[in-house]
Amino acid sequence: MFEKILVANRGEIALRVIAACRELGIRTVVAHSQADRCSLPVRFADETVCIGPAPSRHSYLNLGAIAAAAETTGADAVHPGYGFLSERADLAEACARGGIAFIGPPAGVLRLLGDKARAREAMAEAGLPLVPGTGVVEDPAAAGRAGRRIGYPLLVKAVAGGGGRGMRLVDDPDRLSDAFRAAVSEAEAAFGDPRVYLERFVGGARHVEFQVLADRHGHTVHLGERECSVQRRQQKLIEEAPAPGLEAGLRRRVGGLVAAAAGAVGYVNAGTFEFLMDDGGRFYFMETNPRVQVEHGITEMVSGVDIVKEQIRIAAGEPLSVEQDEVRLAGHAIECRVNAEHPETFAPSPGAIRALVLPGGPGIRVETAACAGDMVSPFYDSLLAKVIAHGRDRTEAIARLRRALRMMVVEGVDTTLPLHLRILEDPDFLAGRLTTTFLDRFLAPGAPAA
Repeated sequence: MFEKILVANRGEIALRVIAACRELGIRTVVAHSQADRCSLPVRFADETVCIGPAPSRHSYLNLGAIAAAAETTGADAVHPGYGFLSERADLAEACARGGIAFIGPPAGVLRLLGDKARAREAMAEAGLPLVPGTGVVEDPAAAGRAGRRIGYPLLVKAVAGGGGRGMRLVDDPDRLSDAFRAAVSEAEAAFGDPRVYLERFVGGARHVEFQVLADRHGHTVHLGERECSVQRRQQKLIEEAPAPGLEAGLRRRVGGLVAAAAGAVGYVNAGTFEFLMDDGGRFYFMETNPRVQVEHGITEMVSGVDIVKEQIRIAAGEPLSVEQDEVRLAGHAIECRVNAEHPETFAPSPGAIRALVLPGGPGIRVETAACAGDMVSPFYDSLLAKVIAHGRDRTEAIARLRRALRMMVVEGVDTTLPLHLRILEDPDFLAGRLTTTFLDRFLAPGAPAA
């Protein structure tokens, strides 16, 4: 087992990794920016090292600074968390050159899965069903020909994309050329890679993802699925596990396909396979997130498996602590991402947190690095806290989550708490009638307020 791990991230995920390391008896080093020098992860780590000024491109995205920090502090391994460099093959390779373990998939797997077009091909070969689409499309003329073949509406998507960037929805062939050029430009600016591909748009679908764990000894398990349909511009707001109404036989079938596909591409460590599920219960592979997910906590609550500790054990060469037939999903868990944003306009709300009261009570788990007196920085993601409720069933989980959100107090910045409370009262949400367009309908003019 490792003696010291460098945490190459910030906020609640950095605290989450520190907590797992503490339980495993591993010392931690937090690599932080100047803006985060007084943060909770910095206070609770065994060691700290400043890797640059506040802008992430000079700190958390500075691969050289992170690699140097790991080497100079004598870290055995690097945990990248999520976001920032977590999916960068370059970081995995830099760690390997320095004799340091990377807590994530091998660099070759990261390169494969980071190219969405190549990943589609690999998953098709592994037996996963795909939405009709293309490989890399070179120009608007080629896009037009492909569009006539796969049909409209369709999506233009960045090969290196994520989070909705480099993506355009096209429902009219006459608009494809402009959308193609806009997606290429945005992909180049966001990822340094202008390549795009096309994919049929599946309307009225749900966003369902499966959590997998794979060790270096050929063992792969899935921990069930998460429902992630409540999202705004491809950014998730509420997640739950298991997905409402998904029957056990379908879970076993799709989970088995996912585990086999992970094995086929040599996947190691924790990862998530994301799907669209249409109203007929048919699944279509979208992409793989080769890292720990923001929403990993709800899967931990229903499965009893500590995903972050499993990540560390796997990277240390240990076998999985659980076999597939030992995975038992108990109850229901729901997570709200409370962001420092205006609940109606979604405008970011940086500033000082004057007061913060976190909820507790039966079935409640809160993950945050915020405390009263902290500054919500304009330099980073607006996620303030993840509030998770677990209950014997979905009804109890919703009731507990509603109670917890009403007990939570944040003063000094705007938050999305009022929006979450409205959603938790919505008849469609309560009935589990969820699609990726749920929030568009919910926020449409005339939608009822709580």
